[in-house]
Amino acid sequence: MKDLIIEKSKISPYVNFGNTTGVFRLEGRSIHENPDAFYRNIFKWVDKYFQNPAEKTLVVMKLEYANSGSSKFILELLRIIKKHYDAGNPCIVEWYYEEEDEAIYNLGLHYKESVQMPFDIKIVYE
Repeated sequence: MKDLIIEKSKISPYVNFGNTTGVFRLEGRSIHENPDAFYRNIFKWVDKYFQNPAEKTLVVMKLEYANSGSSKFILELLRIIKKHYDAGNPCIVEWYYEEEDEAIYNLGLHYKESVQMPFDIKIVYE
């Protein structure tokens, strides 16, 4: 299975999900009018990945902004990963936010409380 790589655009985050490394990166802005089209392919890839995952999966999220539609799909992505974590696959989420960005910090807290799995919230100093 190939890595999932989607280049960043004005409305889409950079996606680099490594099949052999087990490192999933989601970085940038997610402001889709129709996030379903963007995220459904990611969901399918993740489910396929967990048929033969790396020893440990690290999810690195460095979002600048996510609109409400995208936010729901990001939560769904985390729930899919949580399902595989609950099935015995070691996974951890690292959520990064900039020092002054309370909105992204609070979004990370919301996701952490929602998925109940290893989830570190880390500050990035400018």
